[in-house]
Amino acid sequence: MTIKEKHDQLLPLFEQLTTLTRHQLPVEQRDARLVGVGVLPRGTLFSCFHEKHLKEATKLFEIFYSAESFEDFLKLAKQARDVVNEGLFVYALSVAVAHREDCKGVTLPPIQEVFPDRFVPAETINLAAKEAKNKPTEDVLVEIEDTGNILEPEYKLAYFREDIGINAHHWYWHVVYPANWNTELTHKVKDRKGELFYYMHQQMCARYDAERLSNGLTRMVAFHNFEEELEGYAPHLTSLVSGLHYASRPRGFSLRDLTDVDVQDMERWRERIMEAIDLKHVHDSHGAEVKLDEAHGADILGAIIEASSDSPNKGYYGSLHNWGHVMMARMHDPDGRFQENPGVMSDTSTSLRDPIFYRWHRFIDNIFQEYKATLKPYTLEQLQFPGVKITHCEVKAKETNVVTTFMKEDQLDLKHGINFGTDHKIQVKYRHLDHEPFSVVINVENSSGAPKHATVRVFLAPKYDELGNRLTRNDQRALFIELDKFHKQLAPGANTISRNAIDSSVTLAHTYTFDELRAGQSGSSDASEYCSCGWPEHMLVPKGTHKGMEFELFVMLTDYTEDNPEGANVKTICNDAVSYCGAKDQKYPDKKPMGFPFDRPFLPSVAEHDTEGNSCVVDVKIKFTG
Repeated sequence: MTIKEKHDQLLPLFEQLTTLTRHQLPVEQRDARLVGVGVLPRGTLFSCFHEKHLKEATKLFEIFYSAESFEDFLKLAKQARDVVNEGLFVYALSVAVAHREDCKGVTLPPIQEVFPDRFVPAETINLAAKEAKNKPTEDVLVEIEDTGNILEPEYKLAYFREDIGINAHHWYWHVVYPANWNTELTHKVKDRKGELFYYMHQQMCARYDAERLSNGLTRMVAFHNFEEELEGYAPHLTSLVSGLHYASRPRGFSLRDLTDVDVQDMERWRERIMEAIDLKHVHDSHGAEVKLDEAHGADILGAIIEASSDSPNKGYYGSLHNWGHVMMARMHDPDGRFQENPGVMSDTSTSLRDPIFYRWHRFIDNIFQEYKATLKPYTLEQLQFPGVKITHCEVKAKETNVVTTFMKEDQLDLKHGINFGTDHKIQVKYRHLDHEPFSVVINVENSSGAPKHATVRVFLAPKYDELGNRLTRNDQRALFIELDKFHKQLAPGANTISRNAIDSSVTLAHTYTFDELRAGQSGSSDASEYCSCGWPEHMLVPKGTHKGMEFELFVMLTDYTEDNPEGANVKTICNDAVSYCGAKDQKYPDKKPMGFPFDRPFLPSVAEHDTEGNSCVVDVKIKFTG
């Protein structure tokens, strides 16, 4: 069966899920393997952060994954679609497609077309439905509605938080790295999954702070007090599977005990994790000490804090990250007495819309930073690359070292996710941030007399804080955004490296729509779920300001033969967004800690060594022309 034929069989399973009714398939007609799924009712909002929901989703994934053939898998999926919760079904099916050997090369349809109601305000969907009814013989295009106004300073950042691409990225990342990953069943190791959980979310926080500074706001204050009163947020989303709004959060609410977990549990888990960092070891479920060393400490902490299946002691260290999401989503109706929908924080495809997401993740990140501060700072020797010297670096765009950003129009097709009773196109027109094409150009001198393999690391950070003060290198650490990381062979003598932003190791080059997948535009055995997991290319750089906001571009070359765990000539499968997503069924292709060299505090003597040897810093302006 060709990849296109597989797409033709799988895509209908992802369509029109918002119009499904309650269980349709009688129990006696179901495959015996599907006994035990269908517990979470239809019309309930599924959350992979909620322990009971995740347990059922994991069970369904394992049923799908264990199917004997692609045909058997399809048969099970078709039956499950008629039985299980809509959101749970899409999550489990997506994880299965992403990891089954016979689905290699199959691209998942965009979640924003599967459930457009998670990405498009209710007012806009309502308007589209009216237009479709009034013009049944025409294509319909409606403009997206605003979800706030300037009375709320955070509204300035709605273009970032409510960006369709970044919310889809977050959903796909949790599909590629499910919390309950069973290595014994799949025989596939998710290398450094806990560390990736930390790093991807840390980068989101760095990006959010860069956007805040671009909009004249202060850097965010991390969530830190379990009793604190939180800011309000109204998502303007209505779930079409339940018919209920995603809950708003009035100002002044704070965390409340839920039926499954207390605020006191959260405080206890945090204290135990902080104690483990101070002691430099955690206790596993058998009472043995597991060291938080340089090589594995961040990975172990990530597993504990997310509470993934890799957690060495879930009973003791709990589930701080996941229950935090659920608590924040349910603080308006903690015991469920009003049968309300949770807020957007309960779902990976909607949680980035809420300002509290970033403050919560900065709180999580600060725990990791406590651990990072216990590690020895890098010495100059650890940072250098003998025989290699960067003589010059710059950003090539229309104007050298100036990148312009602007708002660009795009369209989202609603008809695959919502039944409007017409065969015509029903689209929403929306705007997103974008940037002009640019390249990073690096001049390198290789004086070793032999070819050298280099890892090129490119980062960007704001140069000044909200008050216009020059940020020190240690203050900038948490603000550095990874723009790219790639392998380059250096010939002896002078070398010029030119790297186009479109090739970034962080971003996803293209999102295939339902229509493109049906037309057979995607499909090769190298393509995989990892290709869908990257950060959207249009959001690679921050917005900047009208007069031009000053950033620093930092470029560093390290020894690739020491960095790559597989050796210098390995081919990484689907390396479209390797920095955030790793490489498929392989070790993470960089032995250095994620975010190196900014992953831990610098010694004062080392912090300003940038301009010598194998690193280079250049001032770059980002100008917003919208």
